[in-house]
Amino acid sequence: MRRSAAWNVSVLAVTTAALLSACAPAPPSSVSAAPGPSTARTPVKTPVAAGYGGAVASVDADASAAGIEVLRQGGNAVDAAVATAAALGVTEPYSAGIGGGGYFVYYDAKSRTVRTIDGRETAPKSAGTSLFLEDGKPIPFADAVTSGRSVGTPGTPATWDTALDEWGSRPLGQLLKPAERLARNGFTVDETFRSQTQANQARFADFPASARLFLPGGRLPVVGSVFKNPDLARTYEELGRKGTDALYHGKLAEDIVRTVRKPPVDPASTRVVRSGDLTTRDLAAYRTKRQAPTKVSYRGLDVYGIAPSSSGGTSVGEALNILEGTNLSRASEAAYLHRFIEASRIAFADRGRWVGDPAFEDVPVKELLSQRFADSRACLIKDDAVLKSPLAPADPRHPTPCAARGTAAPTTYEGENTTHLTAADKWGNVVAYTLTIESTGGSAITVPGRGFLLNNELTDFSFAPANPAVHDPNLPGPGKRPRSSISPTIVLDAHGRPVLALGSPGGATIITTVLQTLTGHLDRGLPLVDAIAAPRASQRNGAATELEPGLWNSPVRGQLEALGHVFTQNPEIGAATGVQRLPDGRWLAAAEKVRRGGGSAMVVQPSGGKR
Repeated sequence: MRRSAAWNVSVLAVTTAALLSACAPAPPSSVSAAPGPSTARTPVKTPVAAGYGGAVASVDADASAAGIEVLRQGGNAVDAAVATAAALGVTEPYSAGIGGGGYFVYYDAKSRTVRTIDGRETAPKSAGTSLFLEDGKPIPFADAVTSGRSVGTPGTPATWDTALDEWGSRPLGQLLKPAERLARNGFTVDETFRSQTQANQARFADFPASARLFLPGGRLPVVGSVFKNPDLARTYEELGRKGTDALYHGKLAEDIVRTVRKPPVDPASTRVVRSGDLTTRDLAAYRTKRQAPTKVSYRGLDVYGIAPSSSGGTSVGEALNILEGTNLSRASEAAYLHRFIEASRIAFADRGRWVGDPAFEDVPVKELLSQRFADSRACLIKDDAVLKSPLAPADPRHPTPCAARGTAAPTTYEGENTTHLTAADKWGNVVAYTLTIESTGGSAITVPGRGFLLNNELTDFSFAPANPAVHDPNLPGPGKRPRSSISPTIVLDAHGRPVLALGSPGGATIITTVLQTLTGHLDRGLPLVDAIAAPRASQRNGAATELEPGLWNSPVRGQLEALGHVFTQNPEIGAATGVQRLPDGRWLAAAEKVRRGGGSAMVVQPSGGKR
């Protein structure tokens, strides 16, 4: 999201250490004057890079550079992913950080297997189905967002710990150093960072710790100035020295719990900020989940994703299975989009009824991903008509061809400001990792003295059942993980070798973004960077399909409306990144060309150099 300051050097030749070691120590203020000769320079963003030795793609140049430096020093893809994620916690603090959670998908080149980590935030042990109810009615969504009640136990530090223990080759303290220096010495503010701060200005102003960090002197950060976060640098240093247990036990855990249970609101504020019920026991009890990925076959390839508690793997997989029977490569643009929209609609109808935290719900993952079930749903799609929304779900355990009866489950709103990174190394290992704090700015509550925002992930739960007569698998519960749409995806060929990996932020639009990018590349033949850049549509079992301007303003919109499609305009959907293994053995990294200020793709050794 943050646009880097221009610097006329090759992004592939710079190292994070060289960029940051010359920086002056951070002053007390979080924002300094505009960058000059003594300030850190930021590598130029480029949306595509190809070469040898490994690759990293993220939304941010400083973060991608942190991962590339780890690869240059002999680290593997898991090490690089952790370093990149930590740096994103500095430069993308409104999207990700140690106050949030995420999902980690890993391809092991030696065993040619895909493994995953569910690092989703969890509700307090005291949470029940009435978590967001008062007097029997749901509290206003905006009130829930900015509150201690929406804060789940963070899973990001535990995810890093699990990934490094299982597959990493470098200690956490070493991998946090680039992010620690970046937080201490600062990064260049761009228009996206400033506009996101402005969008949260009223919320941040009501919490003194957030105001001091993001609105020093009561002012918005100036584009071109250097933003510093010395509190976060100290927190990273502590985690590097003590390990991630420091966030789940001891003083840091106590600071988090105190902030959630008694949010530090400015006495002059008129905002009603509800407290949460998170305890030190909740933090101490947190565990990541190592589980099997979802898997479907598509066009002779194996597509792996994240299993519930996220609905990403099941929804992308079901939609691909539905589309398997159509030759999308030969379809017109309108026919392709029609099929894509209808498959998305069906997948969302089924996810709303069946997908929740499998520790609490009976989620029929195998059946949702069966080709038999997909075929029973695909027959609903007609070339000359549009399915009505909201579409009712079907029972994957008892597939009935063309069944569409019953009560539809509406799609729960999910915050859109997440971030995604992809990494690969010289040994062929690959990581697709999506992490988040939910809404832009999360809960807006910064842990005093610690430099990071707390998530508001629990708002991903259904506040109340849409229909009391129909079971809702996404109601809150004690220690329960709210349903997510995060969809980190890895595609392998028939021999178990990586083809590509990708993912995106964007709340519930993540699923449709990943699906459209996959089909754009695999079926429509677009280069990966162009499949990422293509204008998007998103249908989530609603009355209208969202279109980006590139489709809204194109003739294809009229062709689809003639079939019965209804559209609304969305200025920007998702912000994907990916890596691809090229036939000659090179890695290609790809990111957004324009969305969120453009992304940053880097490789260790550019094409033309020695392997």
